[in-house]
Amino acid sequence: MKTLREQTDAKIAAGRKAKPSFMAGVDEVISKAKAFEEGADALKVGEKAPDFSLPNAKGDTISLYNLLNNGPVVLTFYRGSWCPYCNLQLRALQAKLNEIEDLGATLIAVSPEVPDGSLTENEINNMEFTVLSDQDAKTAKNYGVAWEVPEFLMEHMRVDRNLDLKKINNGNANVLPIPGTFIINKDGIVTWNYVNVDYRTRSEPDEIIEALKALK
Repeated sequence: MKTLREQTDAKIAAGRKAKPSFMAGVDEVISKAKAFEEGADALKVGEKAPDFSLPNAKGDTISLYNLLNNGPVVLTFYRGSWCPYCNLQLRALQAKLNEIEDLGATLIAVSPEVPDGSLTENEINNMEFTVLSDQDAKTAKNYGVAWEVPEFLMEHMRVDRNLDLKKINNGNANVLPIPGTFIINKDGIVTWNYVNVDYRTRSEPDEIIEALKALK
């Protein structure tokens, strides 16, 4: 089975072949974002994780600190079900979920989408971890991973993808999370993180598992 990185690299390569000018534009946007240190304020290892209470797909409210009573939490922020790189990541995490849970951890995925639109029904049925809705991106802001998306990418989503983020995110039209993953121990302390404003690259599930093993 291919690693997540191999899958995302293949998708990037396919994108460069099919839409070279667009991907060059993405490269430029990401380069500028890195120059402005987007994501530099993300929660660091050793810092206290802010609590949150967010709705899941059924409308039930889930609290981080309630989950921490059961053990560490792997918290990952993703842009939305419309993002192909996010879907690759979520499927890769699902494939490793048993190993994550065997290490005593709970996996939580957070996006700005409204609770009943976070994933398609079939995908929700296939995902055995909790998906939460952060519609106003407040939790993403608290974790330092909220990003006001540049117009180049917004236009692509509106015109090429026919995406209405204002509707999808219930009013939040242009703030998306920088894909980031945090491991939070039972005391609420971040023990590992991966944050990269280049939404085409993600943390490898095996890296998360190794960090959980180190935590134990």
